[in-house]
Amino acid sequence: MSDAIRILAVDDSRATLEVLKRNLEPEGYQVFTCERVDEALSLLDELDIDLVITDYRMPEATGLDLIKHVRANHQDVDIMMITGYPSIPGAVEAIKDGAGEYLAKPFTTEELLSSVTRIVDRLRRRRVLSTSDTPPDNFGIIGNSPEMQRVFRRIQKAASTDANVLISGDSGTGKELVARAVHYNSNRRTASFVPVNCTAIPDSLVESELFGHVKGAFTGAKDSRAGFFEIAHGGSIFLDEIGDASPNMQAKLLRVIQSKEFSKVGSSLVHTVDTRILAASHKDLKQLVEEGGFREDLYYRINVVDIPVPRLCERGDDILVLINLFLTKFSQAMNRVPPNLTDEALHALRTHAWPGNVRELENLIQRLVVIVDHDPIEVTDLPDSMRFSLPVEGSVNRSLAEVEYEHIRNVLTMVRGNKTRAAEVLGINRKTLREKLKKMESGKGQ
Repeated sequence: MSDAIRILAVDDSRATLEVLKRNLEPEGYQVFTCERVDEALSLLDELDIDLVITDYRMPEATGLDLIKHVRANHQDVDIMMITGYPSIPGAVEAIKDGAGEYLAKPFTTEELLSSVTRIVDRLRRRRVLSTSDTPPDNFGIIGNSPEMQRVFRRIQKAASTDANVLISGDSGTGKELVARAVHYNSNRRTASFVPVNCTAIPDSLVESELFGHVKGAFTGAKDSRAGFFEIAHGGSIFLDEIGDASPNMQAKLLRVIQSKEFSKVGSSLVHTVDTRILAASHKDLKQLVEEGGFREDLYYRINVVDIPVPRLCERGDDILVLINLFLTKFSQAMNRVPPNLTDEALHALRTHAWPGNVRELENLIQRLVVIVDHDPIEVTDLPDSMRFSLPVEGSVNRSLAEVEYEHIRNVLTMVRGNKTRAAEVLGINRKTLREKLKKMESGKGQ
């Protein structure tokens, strides 16, 4: 871990403390130990502790006493309760008083690390979301993940040259932001950046839109008009979704890129143009070339420098930074205090697949700020697709049946046991659900 998490372990058993240190320190955690609650209170005042792991029963003061003190005086510290006297009432009381996890002795190394990891993940999500610092801003793009750092390095290299650039990535990932970053950090920044939506130009108007026309060139041409390339002279033209360009448009683009010359519709006068090409596509252009849907010569003309933009779900904690940014943005627009989110809601947002990427996230946060009138925002406020598709935590060494049954149990919990609603969410009928539940109860499906 880059910034070591500080853990304070409190237990009157030296053997347990040794087990905790031996298992946690190799994972990068910094572990402090003490055998009494009063010692723990002193260390909490002296050190910046992230997580307290405390025994349930200790002499003089109990783990519950320590939990209550931490909750009252150290709001940002998380807590795990461990005990050799497991009981459901004890677990309920510990969780109610503020423990994030409850672990019974004897526990395995895997159980310990799994519990600590869950707590640390929750702690990190909350801290990223609650930070008041301005998020890292690179070329006007928010992101600090390794994936986005690679994008920023490509932008820097592309901006230092005059080469044509192909930006690839799913819809909603911010390809136009990348194109603008390249342009406004290049020596062309003082000239025009001209975006062109290749899917929005009818084939009959391609030449006129790209190169312009003179007065009287065709019916309706009452005045002369400059085309996109003329407007972008000295600057950059952004050909968005070039993978959707018609064969006719591809041919026109190839000609002007190769010759750096064009003529307006209705005129024989040849114009020389100095325009940098920044193209983007959500489609795999190389595959389109192989399938005959895109010109190979045009592909190599525009793909001198390639900048792949990652999907939102590949960007790690950037999701949390963006959530914080959008919460602040839309709350300020409504003149209200940004709402909080529960750990469960944050976890759902952090692990969602985000098929619509950043655009989908921004739209959802705006909707939550507008519609939800309570604080914090809970997982039940999220769309069904997020509430009922949370990834299963734990070991990956599980059968498909085990994962399916746990998902069914999660759905039933979310719909409060309503089997009709659960069947709708799962996309099956009630009879199929009943059969699966019978197998679960009998253990035949395990």
